[in-house]
Amino acid sequence: MNKVLGIIAEYNPFHNGHLYHLNESKKAIGAEYTVAIMSGNFVQRGDTSLTSKWAKAEMAIRNGVDLVIELPVIYSISSAENFARRKC
Repeated sequence: MNKVLGIIAEYNPFHNGHLYHLNESKKAIGAEYTVAIMSGNFVQRGDTSLTSKWAKAEMAIRNGVDLVIELPVIYSISSAENFARRKC
């Protein structure tokens, strides 16, 4: 069975720290595929993203993510405390 790594992220924008986290996470579990669930044009606490959701998705794909899924805005604009308490 294939191992899939799932990451919830903003990548606003993608930087070397994100790349390090992504690569180390993949290595830690031996992931063959990676799925990133990312905020769109609005990020935590309702701020506007520095880059478009399309640019963020492209950066993630170019750096080793296999599939990007947009996190619904109602969740992406929540504070970390509220996000962690949500029951989906």
